[in-house]
Amino acid sequence: MCTMIVEKVKIEGSGKGLNGWFPLSQANVSYDHPFNAPYEHALNIDFVNESQGLGARVAVELSEQAARELIRAIQNVLDQAEAGGHLPGHESQPAVENIHD
Repeated sequence: MCTMIVEKVKIEGSGKGLNGWFPLSQANVSYDHPFNAPYEHALNIDFVNESQGLGARVAVELSEQAARELIRAIQNVLDQAEAGGHLPGHESQPAVENIHD
């Protein structure tokens, strides 16, 4: 038996839905029963802009393994961008080698 686990975080970015691109203001991250993915439980992420209604939503349901791989990939890309001086406020440094390829 699993109790739903939920965290909400304010974000800035853009999402693409049925009506095109819209600004994102929040991500709702949960571990619960998915609506569509074929798993008993999944990591669910809803990227939303509540001020624009239900149409301003992008939903993702991931297996535990896929979620962990996504976390690693995001961290690796941000580390490489930082090392390369591509992030605001960071000086140029040698690129980090990607050891997960």
